[in-house]
Amino acid sequence: MAALVLFGGGGDLAMRMLLPSLYFLEHDGLLPNGLKIIGAARSDESRDEYVAKVRASVESKAKADDVWSEDAWKKFDARLDYLAVDATSADSLKPLADKVGDGPATSFLAVSPSLYGRIVTALKAVGLARPSDRVVLEKPIGRDLKSFREIDDAVGHAFAESQVFRIDHYLGKETVQNLIALRFGNTIFEPLWNNLSIDHVQITVGETVGVGDRWPYYDEYGALRDMLQNHMLQLLCLVAMEPPSDLDPDSVRNEKVKVLRSLRPITHEEAERVTVRGQYVSGQSEGKPAKGYDEERGQDSDTETFVAIRADIDNWRWAGTPFFMRTGKRLPEKRTEIVIQFKPVPHSIFDGRGGDVQANRLVIELQPEEDISLSVMNKRPGLDQRMQLQPIKMSLSWGQNDRRAKPPRRRIAYERLLLDALHGDSTLFVRRDEAEQAWKWVDEVSEAWADGHVKPQEYVAGTWGPEAADFLLSRTGRAWNSSDA
Repeated sequence: MAALVLFGGGGDLAMRMLLPSLYFLEHDGLLPNGLKIIGAARSDESRDEYVAKVRASVESKAKADDVWSEDAWKKFDARLDYLAVDATSADSLKPLADKVGDGPATSFLAVSPSLYGRIVTALKAVGLARPSDRVVLEKPIGRDLKSFREIDDAVGHAFAESQVFRIDHYLGKETVQNLIALRFGNTIFEPLWNNLSIDHVQITVGETVGVGDRWPYYDEYGALRDMLQNHMLQLLCLVAMEPPSDLDPDSVRNEKVKVLRSLRPITHEEAERVTVRGQYVSGQSEGKPAKGYDEERGQDSDTETFVAIRADIDNWRWAGTPFFMRTGKRLPEKRTEIVIQFKPVPHSIFDGRGGDVQANRLVIELQPEEDISLSVMNKRPGLDQRMQLQPIKMSLSWGQNDRRAKPPRRRIAYERLLLDALHGDSTLFVRRDEAEQAWKWVDEVSEAWADGHVKPQEYVAGTWGPEAADFLLSRTGRAWNSSDA
């Protein structure tokens, strides 16, 4: 009988994301038969007390999505167990090994990455790092290449690479996976997916929230390490990678690694030209006064809460096509999107006849809603002889071709990833060499900032970052996509 062990089983990630995701999988009949789910944490509480907390968290989320079922909960309840442990101690983990039994165990480490090495060592000591066992690691793993390798080396002493599942929940989003289908399942896109047809690519991850009481963590990582090193570079890889030979996990991840290896290093001589660091100061956010980062922290800091970067991929497909990435806290909108900006038509036959031809644009939205839309030019209806054109958006999202179809429930990204980990499918997880290449490039950016003494520029809370972020594009004749474009 298989077991899923949630270390940090009473923490925020487990209660807010992992356990609701597992309940939804139960509701849809997707969990493996006989799977045991064991919460493991330091808190000294009984199974019944733990299950009551799980139910409160799961029921609230399930009712909001109109998928609460007492029958599904009873099945889920029967899977649940709890054990108070010190996960870094082999002696403390012995009772857990007894609960798991002889079946394969998947250990999800929803704890601080600083504990990963000691936990996997303890797991190996009690016999929970067998060839049939797996371990799932939450990001961020380390804060640079050196610390990543130290942590991952410790993991590698207990588990083989094929047993390690480094999770990035962005890869579990339906729209991100649909990007693969869009590119490689349609002949109309792939021939155009190169520097001959695409002018540039934008990736935006905007958050309206500030750092708040998370500043001890954030002060160590900043926007560059917290968001760009993992989420944004993963999105860049999926946009830029070559077609894999098949959907075998290593076939896909091999192509992603090639992209990361092709990223042009950013030196301190050009850091100020191709990167922007920012930090929010007091302003208005979502109609309410918002403190600046230094005010939340209680003292001055050089930590960036905003970063914008021009990345260049030096290979045949993308040479000369820039990738612009930006992410930040206290921005005007919670928005995550990928914009594929195509080049304009080489010659407009509508000039002088009232026809303003705009270049095609593919927008892949991940937040707040998931959607894929393609902007194309169309004749404006009417008898005007000037042939006036207008851009229209064609939605490529599910159900748009059948208005009567009920849209599928918007799944938590962890549902897909938990299910894949339980089945041993590592396609949507990050391989070690992939993480190393991402850290190597990000470390080069960080070192360039240090060598060039690049300090964060102030931006008012509720705005789209420092003015330099707009200038990053405007000096090349481009502009960031706006939500109403």
